[in-house]
Amino acid sequence: MKARILVVDDEESIREFLDIMLKKEGYEVTLAEDGKKAQELLKKKSFNMVISDLQMPHVTGIELLKYSKDLTPDTVFMMITAFGTTETAVEAMKLGAYDYITKPFKIDEVRILIANALKSKKLETENIQLKKELNKENSFNNIIGNSPPMHKIFDLIQRVSQTATNVLITGESGTGKELIAKAIHYNGPLKDRPFVTVNCGAIPETLMESEMFGHKKGSFTGAIVDKVGLFEVANGGTLFLDEIGELPLSIQVKLLRAIQERVIRMVGGTDDIKVEVRIVAATNRDLEAEVKAGRFREDLFYRLNVIQIKSPNLRDRREDIPILAKHFLDKYNSRLSKGIKSISVEAMETLKKYDYPGNVRELENIIERTVALEAGATILPESLPPLVSTSGGGRRIVSAFEIEVGEDGLDLEKVVGQIEKEILIKAIHRANGVKKRAAKLLGITFRSMRYRVEKYGLTGPGDEELVDD
Repeated sequence: MKARILVVDDEESIREFLDIMLKKEGYEVTLAEDGKKAQELLKKKSFNMVISDLQMPHVTGIELLKYSKDLTPDTVFMMITAFGTTETAVEAMKLGAYDYITKPFKIDEVRILIANALKSKKLETENIQLKKELNKENSFNNIIGNSPPMHKIFDLIQRVSQTATNVLITGESGTGKELIAKAIHYNGPLKDRPFVTVNCGAIPETLMESEMFGHKKGSFTGAIVDKVGLFEVANGGTLFLDEIGELPLSIQVKLLRAIQERVIRMVGGTDDIKVEVRIVAATNRDLEAEVKAGRFREDLFYRLNVIQIKSPNLRDRREDIPILAKHFLDKYNSRLSKGIKSISVEAMETLKKYDYPGNVRELENIIERTVALEAGATILPESLPPLVSTSGGGRRIVSAFEIEVGEDGLDLEKVVGQIEKEILIKAIHRANGVKKRAAKLLGITFRSMRYRVEKYGLTGPGDEELVDD
């Protein structure tokens, strides 16, 4: 949706200038010639932002600011002031104005200031909502599992969450390391403070220092405004450094200083900024091996590895697969508006035998895909992805019909041919018409597969031609 902006100024030229500029930026603009008219508009319609002149007849900008804050506290208020009256504008900021614009305008500065104000308000609103959701959903009781390894994790979370000690969470991808980090934060004394996530593997090395510690305007090309770093955003709370093993050595030095001395310095800045942040880090790498290889600082490793929690693989807690599968079934039934009632015993046994290299995240993806494609009320083994159906306890055996040999006997070659043809058809469909893949599913050579396809005159799914690979 377009942001709705109310412009209030008794000078027509100012109103017209802002109207043209803001509409070019894609905003929905409403104009008012004085504070009294603006009050009437605020009663009738909600606005994301009010930009008001400070000095106006009848109702001043300060009076309009107070009125707006009483009526709609979430509306961003920007004050316009003439050069030399900034003291009054600063007073307006104490009363709740976001910032002020000085006349005469510099178009680029006004554009950036308005965009930043709206973005800041949007982030603030999202953070409040996210905090409510996280407080509700991320207690350790909602990390699903009833196996001995998970009971150990629950016990550790409960004890660690009450301290301010740095924590290192290790484990394969998809095991729920971020869930553990959130549970530590939201079950402890910092639960009402910020929880900020940094994905160390997703931010380019050239931007990492700026993202972590912030930068000053003009410190490098593109730094058009001051930017607060994530360390400062997390001040008083928890900073979660995900995939810490991906952090470049150049940044590791600065991170170590921030942890040891509890101060940071913005890129291009000269002042030290004090921060009180609890560090929770996570990695799927063997950091001790990375230290030996010279890719990770030993001193930083010991600073992070005060308490280590190893998130278990799903294949090491197979007894949790049924309750996890049921949880994801309910989740995607609701999200996709489906009415699947259950997972069959056979399908559940197939799920339990699979090794899940992608762990819980992979199980969730499997259930989501299956729910999306399932037309019946129950998930059957054939509903599961081919990779799951043909893994686990060896290749899945397709059962033949029960054959009775009567008094008159039977044509063995014909019966075996019928069974073979049915198995080939199922494999071809499972392989989406690719001969090499179908041959691999059946444990035969590609040459043997091609011979049988020609022998029985088979085609691919939907009667398309088969392909070799």
